[in-house]
Amino acid sequence: MPTTNEALLDRKEAAKYLRISPNTLAVWDCTKRYDLKPLKVGRAVRYRRSELDKFIERQLQR
Repeated sequence: MPTTNEALLDRKEAAKYLRISPNTLAVWDCTKRYDLKPLKVGRAVRYRRSELDKFIERQLQR
């Protein structure tokens, strides 16, 4: 379980971390292609780095 003081990344930062475009990340969220567990903070979307790391690990195991 992620800690409550874990820094949250905005869509641009998360996309840079995953080395994809922010638009690709937006499409993934909209279509639910991958479950990155985005958080809504008001109108903004945020991502936990730990969830992005889990996503990367799942992709490497394929």
